Amino acid sequence: MALIASSTTTITTLLISLLFLPKFYSSELDSHTSIAKADVDLLEFPLNLEFFEAEFFLYGALGYGLDKVAPNLTQGGPTPIGAKKANLDPFTRDVIEQFAYQEVGHLRAIQKVVKGFPRPLLDLSKESFAKVVDAAVGKKLSPPFDPYYSGVHYLLASYLIPYVGLTGYVGTIPKLQAPTSRRLVAGLLGVESGQDAVIRAYLYEHAHEIVKPYGITVAQFSNYFSDLRNKLGHEGVKDEGLWVRKSEGAEGKIKGNALAGDADSVAYDRTAEEILRVVYGSGDEHKPGGFYPKGGNGNIARSHLH
Repeated sequence: MALIASSTTTITTLLISLLFLPKFYSSELDSHTSIAKADVDLLEFPLNLEFFEAEFFLYGALGYGLDKVAPNLTQGGPTPIGAKKANLDPFTRDVIEQFAYQEVGHLRAIQKVVKGFPRPLLDLSKESFAKVVDAAVGKKLSPPFDPYYSGVHYLLASYLIPYVGLTGYVGTIPKLQAPTSRRLVAGLLGVESGQDAVIRAYLYEHAHEIVKPYGITVAQFSNYFSDLRNKLGHEGVKDEGLWVRKSEGAEGKIKGNALAGDADSVAYDRTAEEILRVVYGSGDEHKPGGFYPKGGNGNIARSHLH
């Protein structure tokens, strides 16, 4: 009888405990995915950059974007402004098309884990890129820089944004709580890093080539772009061009800089606020503009607009 009474007491205690478990976990987990709520905003924020990359690469290679390729992923967000097919050689077009479909996969992967948000309004017009390039070189170029003009122009434009997303993923991983979240972002970071490496390798091969009619080499453009991002981010050096001072190269022994990294050749990190300062072109996460005329979407980006 004592054994039966003891077992009954134990079972009753377990049942009472189970009644409280769902309530406890529901306060910590997101109903859409059952991942830590603290991770949701961090996982959704990168969609702003992934939408940019997907649209820019799709239009550049194919002449159309997500509205045709995967309209469900846009969640009803507005069609990008000014994006168009670029004048690319067959090799470059093939690589960019691969990047484009990879970005479609990234959007889907994130939206499988979190609800996400509608595609933000993106200004991918040549005028938008020209303003950024003018700000980087410190003067108004004539004719205005057109990212869709040639393969070199397009890859220089591609240098502007994907790397920013890469540093964002590096900065996000330590803040994530759930293993599922960390696995997702690590996977995204791996492919984004590969894309950045391909872009930089191509540009590095053409580093000494003068981009006509500006009289500026590919390497000089990369340095201008990196310097601008460092300036806008307000957090010191987190960006490097294709050529650096020998003392700043890997182990202080080389000027070539095919891949950017700190003194130990470890990837730089950026916060969401730093990223917004850069992609808005304003140096202020509270002032949208540039490629995001109405700002980014999601709780993190919108919290800085109110």
